[in-house]
Amino acid sequence: MLTRRQVVTGLALAGVGSTTFGGFASAEAFRLGVTHYAVSPPGWPGSLTLRIAVLADLHVCEPWLGIERLRGIVARTNALKPDIVMLLGDYVRSGGPINLISGEVPYEHWAAVLATLEAPLGVHAVLGNHDWWDDRAAIARRGGPIKARVALEGAGIPVYENDAVRLVKETDTFWIAGLGDQWAFPNRVTHDFDGVHDLPGTLAKITDSSPAILMVHEPDIFPEVPARVALTLAGHTHGGQVTIAGYAPAVPSRYGQRYLRGHIVEEERNLIVSAGLGCSKLPIRFGVPPEILLVTVVSGHNAA
Repeated sequence: MLTRRQVVTGLALAGVGSTTFGGFASAEAFRLGVTHYAVSPPGWPGSLTLRIAVLADLHVCEPWLGIERLRGIVARTNALKPDIVMLLGDYVRSGGPINLISGEVPYEHWAAVLATLEAPLGVHAVLGNHDWWDDRAAIARRGGPIKARVALEGAGIPVYENDAVRLVKETDTFWIAGLGDQWAFPNRVTHDFDGVHDLPGTLAKITDSSPAILMVHEPDIFPEVPARVALTLAGHTHGGQVTIAGYAPAVPSRYGQRYLRGHIVEEERNLIVSAGLGCSKLPIRFGVPPEILLVTVVSGHNAA
């Protein structure tokens, strides 16, 4: 819940008044909602219903999304009683102006809070571009493991970088796979990014016909994802973070608005993009408040 102290602190740090656009947008950054999706991928087993809680783009820092707020997000997530929790990367603050008005939270502190997430089928994570960019030593050597991975695994949360695991719910089996980050290394020559992702190698680790769910950070890989994957889950875009009449002036994607947020279906392939929870660059949100996703995957024969 948004407290008066959070609002006052946010407005003071942003240097704006409560009646201005900036003041409203700063306050909206502290909201929290749950967005529900129901997906029925082709060929999904009729006996398997899966409730997935998705947390993306936390960008943990004080006071915008510090330990107190993170505990609240975890409690709200646990109250949803998901079968499984998926974390989609960007756990740390993002650089830029927000670093001038925020305080860093030690990695082991936020990882310990995430370790209190509860789900019968566990908590599973991938890494994001800012997790890589915050580890200068990893950038210099062009390789991990990065600090965020070490912190998550140290807290008992498995991290997937081009890897997959087969899980069982009651009598049904399914796979979850996690892709390495696509924007891990800024490329000063091309003014683009080099990734550590390997989609073919990841999918090659799926060794039977059970349905598969793919966790990625950036949604731009989706045109390459085959129909073999029942559902792709992504974050990264923040829904644009600022939207005006549903249009986002700036989207960190080569596809512009195409993968902005929400449930996207292309050629019967399903993608859901989370608007995320934290803020990037500036501590504001407008038109895209923070969200936890609860995705229910069910056979079309069983859908309501």
